[in-house]
Amino acid sequence: MKKTSHFVDSEWLMYQLDNPEVVIVDCRFELANPDWGKEAYRASHIKGASYLDLNHDLSSPVQRHGGRHPLPDINLLAQKFAQMGIVKHKTLVVAYDDSRFAFAARLWWLLRYLGHNYVVLLDGGWKNWLKHGYPVSEVISEPRAGSFSAQPNLDWLVDINAMKSFQHNNLILVIDSRDRDRYLGLREPIDPIAGSIPGAVNSPWKQVSNESGYLQPLEYQQHLWNNYQQAEAIIVYCGSGVTACVNLFSLSWAGFNHAKLYPGGWSDWCSYLKDEG
Repeated sequence: MKKTSHFVDSEWLMYQLDNPEVVIVDCRFELANPDWGKEAYRASHIKGASYLDLNHDLSSPVQRHGGRHPLPDINLLAQKFAQMGIVKHKTLVVAYDDSRFAFAARLWWLLRYLGHNYVVLLDGGWKNWLKHGYPVSEVISEPRAGSFSAQPNLDWLVDINAMKSFQHNNLILVIDSRDRDRYLGLREPIDPIAGSIPGAVNSPWKQVSNESGYLQPLEYQQHLWNNYQQAEAIIVYCGSGVTACVNLFSLSWAGFNHAKLYPGGWSDWCSYLKDEG
């Protein structure tokens, strides 16, 4: 049974199902089938869990620029958090998915971005919960009484103008979190142009966990970032500011607390290249 500042295991969570100071959030989602996550939640989820949808809850509508998953309206998101029973600075939020933290980490980052540090990931996610035969339910969670005010840490973000200004600064490290073939421009399954931001280094987000969906040990996380300790600032991006949050989680766990997110990611960057072309 394990609980740390960044994650908990299924056994620990099983004993907290009736704890009013713990809120569980199902973040399952599929980019290729946006309705799948909500349908999966309705079919079965961890007992007592609420659901937040990447497109409708954890993002705002797509515009011409800004990427495929712009950050959500923070006041609307704060209302949703309160309705889920989250009390800021008090409630422990446990986020899970079945995609090696790809979507749960977005919620983890958003809560911290809005000033709530009491949030952890469920190691092993939904598949591990099922493996142990722990309680599941089809009951949709009812609204609960919480209290949440949004106080965003705006210095955690950079936009495309900041990204361009950093390109000739050797003290600022830009990390591309996508798979290596997308970083190299060999394959691009989603965005209209292949490639990466000039000067970026590649550290694929999937390295943070193993293929079974368990987090790699702390020593492994620290090893991922050891070569970057001299960086004045670290900026992390991916395709649209979602899986980059897995790397931000790893960086935080490894003790790098100054990393920032470029939420528009490659989808925002290449939208300007498309205009220029």
